[in-house]
Amino acid sequence: MTNATLSGGVIEAMRPTSHVRGRGSRRRRRLALAVTAVLATGSLAACGGSGKPVLNWYVNPDGVDTFEKYAKECSTDDYRIAVQQLPNSATDQRTQLARRLAAKDSSTDLMNLDPVFVAEFANAGWLEEVTGDLADTITASAEGEGDYLSGAAETVIWDDKAYAIPLWANTQVLWYRKSLAQAAGLDMTQPVTWDQVIQAAADQGGTVGVQANKYEAYVVWINALVQGAGGEIVSDTEAGRDAKVAIDSDAGRKAAAVIQKLADSAAAQPDLSVSNEGTSLGQMFPDDGPGEFMVNWTFVYKNYQPDPEANTFTDEQFADLGWARYPATVEGEPSKPPVGGIDIGVGAYSEHPDFAMEAARCVTSVQAQVDLALDNGLMPSTNAAYDQVAASGDYPADLIELFRTSVDEGGPRPKSAFYAMISGAIQATWHSPKSVDPDRTPEESATYLQDVLEGKALL
Repeated sequence: MTNATLSGGVIEAMRPTSHVRGRGSRRRRRLALAVTAVLATGSLAACGGSGKPVLNWYVNPDGVDTFEKYAKECSTDDYRIAVQQLPNSATDQRTQLARRLAAKDSSTDLMNLDPVFVAEFANAGWLEEVTGDLADTITASAEGEGDYLSGAAETVIWDDKAYAIPLWANTQVLWYRKSLAQAAGLDMTQPVTWDQVIQAAADQGGTVGVQANKYEAYVVWINALVQGAGGEIVSDTEAGRDAKVAIDSDAGRKAAAVIQKLADSAAAQPDLSVSNEGTSLGQMFPDDGPGEFMVNWTFVYKNYQPDPEANTFTDEQFADLGWARYPATVEGEPSKPPVGGIDIGVGAYSEHPDFAMEAARCVTSVQAQVDLALDNGLMPSTNAAYDQVAASGDYPADLIELFRTSVDEGGPRPKSAFYAMISGAIQATWHSPKSVDPDRTPEESATYLQDVLEGKALL
């Protein structure tokens, strides 16, 4: 409960108009103050004075129906969980949560966190540490010895401690039209490179779908390309602002060459510079044309499943949908698929941290992970949940295995308390993709990023 409710609606509604004068005006003002006091008392009681506490759970827009279901199921006689929806973009989600936590907002009890937020928030003291048996399982999983996928568990570790609980573990794969790949002569049972995919699409009149708008997902693509070439955007991230900027490298130039090739190719989609996770979905089965190769997250499979009631995709179209491991930056070198997902953190300023941590355990249960996968296409963070999803028959066995191995063998973004600065600097210097030049962009971005980290330049 905040003062905003009282200072906004109630007092403004009760304020006398400016032309009313004399004793009647004073009587009305006294009445207004009395009514305001009564409403204030009632409002504060509703916020927790006499009823059971309400735990606010800030969620991202994916899987909201499942979140609302578990908010009800995980509420107890001691507390109720209320879902509060965050903005669509990861950048805006971080901004809203950071503002609340920096202000020591006690109403931020549970929150869905993009994995790259965890280090920053934990370093700032904004997250409750996960302790006990769950923390032991998470930390062991990060070393490949627990039930969580190691790629997912690693995202919540900061300073050798767990500061969040993995909920789902996202990754990207290469989605494509089987007929397009066959016409191009690509053997999709073998690893393919970005160069091969771009050339195949261009030769057949198809396109390549990516996320290249000026936002976080563009950094996801750049990071995967750099890591796929054996490099990093930054290293020694535990040094904070003194981390080593490493993008001006052979790996950085190879990543830039891929982006340049696509931007200059006939396979580039018209909206390349503003493309996001949703824009390229419609290019898979266009009214005219052979379709696309597209890198995108795990939700894509459910997106294309035929739905007769919605009159969306046909059985014939769905049968032409293929999938393969994320393309390699360098031929002969394994790709580094992006690692994403959502972790659940408990706010350090919650008035009910024990209840909030109990609720966090509940909403990240194996069954909750299974439901998110089956109902929303958001893959689990634990092997136990993956086994249930595989047993359901809702996904092909090879696709489930591709998701799982892509998380464990993929490439996380830099784990840094200053990740927002790193991401912003990369976006600023690598966008638009049509301006990327291997001989210039990695060097310029390294200089700018170094200046930003040292406080010599502002984003």
